[in-house]
Amino acid sequence: MSNNLNYQDKRMHKDDKKNMLIFFVACVGLFFLYDTFIYKPKMEELKEAQEQSLIDSKFAATHKNVAPVKNLSRGEALTTVSRVQIETETLSGSINLRGGRIDDLTLKNYATEPKGDEKVQLLNPVGAPYAYYGEFGWISQDQSLSLPSKTTQWKTRGGSLSPESDVDLQWNNGQGLSFGKNIAIDENYMFTVTQSVTNTSSNPITLYPFALIGRDGLPAEMTGAFILHEGPIGYVNDELQEIDYSDLDDGETTSLRATEGWIGITDKYWLTAIMPAKDTRGESKFRFIGEKISEDKTHYQTDMMGAAVTVQPGATISVPTQFFAGPKIVDMLEDYSDAYNIPHFDLAVDFGIFYFLTRPFYEILTFLYGVIGNFALALLTFTVFVKACVFPLAQKSYRSFARMRKVTPQMAELREKYGDDRVKLQAEIFALYKKENVNPMAGCFPLLIQIPIFFALYKVFYTTIDMRHEPFWGWISDMSAKDPTNLFELFGLIPWGAPSWIHIGAWPLIMGCTMAVQQRLNPPPTDPTQKFIMGIMPFWITVILAKFPAGLVVYWSWSNLLSCVQQYVLLRQEGVKVNIFTRTRSEKALDEAIKKKNTDAAAKAELNEVIDHDDIEAETKTVKPKTRKKKK
Repeated sequence: MSNNLNYQDKRMHKDDKKNMLIFFVACVGLFFLYDTFIYKPKMEELKEAQEQSLIDSKFAATHKNVAPVKNLSRGEALTTVSRVQIETETLSGSINLRGGRIDDLTLKNYATEPKGDEKVQLLNPVGAPYAYYGEFGWISQDQSLSLPSKTTQWKTRGGSLSPESDVDLQWNNGQGLSFGKNIAIDENYMFTVTQSVTNTSSNPITLYPFALIGRDGLPAEMTGAFILHEGPIGYVNDELQEIDYSDLDDGETTSLRATEGWIGITDKYWLTAIMPAKDTRGESKFRFIGEKISEDKTHYQTDMMGAAVTVQPGATISVPTQFFAGPKIVDMLEDYSDAYNIPHFDLAVDFGIFYFLTRPFYEILTFLYGVIGNFALALLTFTVFVKACVFPLAQKSYRSFARMRKVTPQMAELREKYGDDRVKLQAEIFALYKKENVNPMAGCFPLLIQIPIFFALYKVFYTTIDMRHEPFWGWISDMSAKDPTNLFELFGLIPWGAPSWIHIGAWPLIMGCTMAVQQRLNPPPTDPTQKFIMGIMPFWITVILAKFPAGLVVYWSWSNLLSCVQQYVLLRQEGVKVNIFTRTRSEKALDEAIKKKNTDAAAKAELNEVIDHDDIEAETKTVKPKTRKKKK
């Protein structure tokens, strides 16, 4: 018995050792897995976050924009510091040697007004109204390290900047580091800023390159239109980023990380953007930030910080950055996108939610312009092209309209016969439509098609720079702007300065007339309310379109005229008599039937009201019977 117990104890002891060994190995394995895959990554993330927070705070403190003590004119601000001139076929301006900022650019090929001499000033120095600039530099965690800042006075080698001649800026911090900026420009609007650092000290140095675009206050030419995005913009992480100025006014900051992309600030026609050069490796941090510099002004900034680079003793490193500042020409943006590997750079042009229509319309218009050489003729030709595309559907609708006009006498008879019975009248009208193969809803299809076409063309005329300052025949000098004439000033004969809310130009009036003529070709409405609405529609649309681009109003007018011709020819083919300025006999009969129905309905309602009133009086009035005296 005791031998069996000893045997079992020994056996249990061996099992315990085995279990303890397994438990120990499992604990070591779990600890190794936790340390490798959880603890160390978290500590690295925490360390990286702390380092990045330190870098961000250093960046914010170093490059915080301070409102100037004294406001200067643009000319005064340009002459207070040394500068290097920029001169190309498309740009003129200068580089500020204090801080190395690109803060003076004028677009030589774009005037502020049609046929004007004053050119568009895109970038302005700090201290001048509407300061707007690009800046490039370095950040370090080492607080004792002297780095170039916005107050650094750079030395230059060479003359002015041109496509044939680069500019080199140099600065030595006195601690064994030499900083350089090589600035080059192409024949259009793309700068390449290559920052370099040479380490002659005995210690390795870790730095972070950055680039930023700063703007003080809202631009003077800001439209504020709901159909257009103006403000910070970028394409990061395969997504278009559009930030409103108002969001940054509230202190909102957006930070994104990606290995490629671009970021900048867009106006209606102009764009500034920064992006890593295509040979740059590593992850960059993109930010949209805003900071109040006065009660009524905010400093808006989009910046990009590259991955850390370590400069060994005796070594030199360089980091290139692209900087675009110019007009948003679609073809040029696409060429830059291909040449510099900039993802979806053309999305800086706001084609809107109808991109699938807006972009093809834009391409067709610009193609026709390239063939014809005149935007006015290109627009008229494009309108004919659109009408040809919708011709079969419009023809079917207008044929249904013609048949509806042919049955107008029968409809007048039905209203005369069943005017008091609305249910019976509707049933008879639908039976008549079925008999004559008339579809009363057919007229809705051309209108529904025109809605997306209209908004797509609105985007083309309003947002693309190709339409800017393009004239039409006569008094239209800019098809992207509203008609400059005004009915209430007798089209310039009495220029008393009418307010904008009563501005109605000549082309909106022409459009309203074509719309009224087109309505006369349509079947007359059978409902009084519908007739009233359709009657005021041309006036209402005229007032609305008075504020729209003149090119869009010309398109609609020409489109209406083509529709009138198509509809008139079809009506004649169907044997329908057309009177544009007078009513036909059947239309008069239908109007009389509608009036009679309304009169009868009103009389009937009045009679019912009188009867109801008498009934109420009869119920409420009490008549006391006379009492007779009893005879004695």
